[in-house]
Amino acid sequence: MPKIKLAPSILSADFSKINDEIKQVEKYSDLIHVDIMDGIFVPPTTVDSNFVKKIKTKVPLDVHLMVHEPGDSYIKGFIDAGAYSITVHEEACKNPGHQINFIKMNKVKAAISIKPKTPLEKIKKYLDMVDMVLIMTVEPGWAGQKFMADTMPKIKELRKLKPKLDIEVDGGISPMTIRTAYDEGANVFVAGSSIFGQKDRIAAIKEILGSLKNK
Repeated sequence: MPKIKLAPSILSADFSKINDEIKQVEKYSDLIHVDIMDGIFVPPTTVDSNFVKKIKTKVPLDVHLMVHEPGDSYIKGFIDAGAYSITVHEEACKNPGHQINFIKMNKVKAAISIKPKTPLEKIKKYLDMVDMVLIMTVEPGWAGQKFMADTMPKIKELRKLKPKLDIEVDGGISPMTIRTAYDEGANVFVAGSSIFGQKDRIAAIKEILGSLKNK
């Protein structure tokens, strides 16, 4: 099993003071998860590459594109903004292999994501191309949704197929759910409202990671 990584999601943070928000958690973070929504693939819209460019942190930026058919120049904006990894959605791209290849060609880590109802079968042909797979454990688009345990068999199957691959989960991750996802094979955990929705972010992180103790 690869190393456990925590990726606080800034979707639940205060964008008006984003660098202060990130500073509070970066000591305990392996990645900072940045959700990009276009209002087409998912109804909400969030920030763009210009916003990402303003983020000041030494923690690698894990950019999650919930975006319909992101083109090369659009993706390049996030690469130039300092993305460490970029995730595209299988459901949002006619040929995700193109986006994955473009990301890799630019020396950035590439990942592919699937929504809760999308079968793992849809991305099996990309597994040798990507550095990470993101299994959504809620429907993409909004923070604070309830963890969907029926997504766990996909994680279990994927871990059997790819013992060394980073498997990320995003949605409803909390002290109560992180262990469930870990036990099925996930090792990268995105947590938004369960960190940034709490007054004491450090205590929240310690409680989340504490659920994995003795492992």
